[in-house]
Formats: sequence, C-alpha cells, structure tokens
Amino acid sequence: MPTIVVICGSTRFMDAMVDADCELTAVGYIVVKPGCNMKKPHALWADPAEAEALKVQLDTLHRAKIRLADEVLVVGNYIGDSTRAEIAYARELGKPVGFTHPEVDPATAGA
Repeated sequence: MPTIVVICGSTRFMDAMVDADCELTAVGYIVVKPGCNMKKPHALWADPAEAEALKVQLDTLHRAKIRLADEVLVVGNYIGDSTRAEIAYARELGKPVGFTHPEVDPATAGA
C-alpha cells in the first residue's frame, strides 16, 4: 500500500496544494487534501448559516483525513488557527508533519 499523505493549510494556498498533490501523486503517494475552498464563492456556502454548518462538517472530515494518513504536509507560509489545530492534532496522533515552509512550524517558529 502506498504512503498516504494529507495536505493541510489555509485554502488561500489551494493552488499550491494542487501542485503538491500532483508532485506527490507522480512519485507514488496517495494524497488527500481539502476538497472545498470556502474562500471562493459557491452555492454550497452562499447562505451564512449553511456555510457555518458546512465549515464544522469539513473540519471534522479533515480530522478524519489526518487519522487516515501516514504523513501530513503543511502547505504555505502562513499558519492560521485551524491549521495550527490540525498540526497539533496530527502530532498528538504521532503523525510525521512536514512543511513546505519549515519556518512556520509552530514547534520551532520564534525559537
């Protein structure tokens, strides 16, 4: 079974996530990543109440992706609260966490 990598990060870096997915897939990894970019308009999250409920659902789903994965890759040069929580969750589970921009790793940033 190939290694499963989950991509985490702000959806502002969705293009970079797609690029990372392509590169990892090309060398034989199974890649999972966020499937919805709520920063772009879409009918599924046009209603604010529905958008909030969907965000909770997507956060839960992404945690399941982290549990499924063998490794985590954090994409982008910014770590927000959601990504910081995903990194902490992955580390609690003992998952190796890599970064496209290692300087933003909460474990070493500012050290």
